[in-house]
Amino acid sequence: MSIRIRYFAAAKAALGVGEEQREAAGDTIDALMRELAAGAPDADAATAVLDRCSFILNRHATTDRATVLHDGDELDVLPPFAGG
Repeated sequence: MSIRIRYFAAAKAALGVGEEQREAAGDTIDALMRELAAGAPDADAATAVLDRCSFILNRHATTDRATVLHDGDELDVLPPFAGG
């Protein structure tokens, strides 16, 4: 069972990839973010970015990291944006 993950801006830079399929069904968003950060080239920098992210799960915005992921889910990882 897998989910599709897309990373944007600083999350994309920290993880070194823009999109991937990943085995994560049954995990929470929080558990997945910890796993992703631990596997990043610079785990501390990735943790700092991913800890501040919000998410779009199956086209619905959420900040609830306790949400359980299911097979076929699509998760967008969005760091805070700034600018004008």
